[in-house]
Amino acid sequence: MIKVVVGNNVKRETVIVDSNTTLRTVLEDADIDYAGRGVIHLDGASLNPGDLDKTFEQFGITEKCFLLQVVKADNA
Repeated sequence: MIKVVVGNNVKRETVIVDSNTTLRTVLEDADIDYAGRGVIHLDGASLNPGDLDKTFEQFGITEKCFLLQVVKADNA
């Protein structure tokens, strides 16, 4: 089982998932709009197209990680 901190700039929650769970499933279950404005990061690294359908096991994640949507706002 993997401890995942999932969220965005406003909210974050910790979930426990199986290593064969896809990143997309975790984002959808947490109600994170991954198709909107922002970049999805896994442990600080930006994800590439197609990465959301990979499992945590495919990324080599075995214990814990951060899965975050980061929105960079324009400076006013």
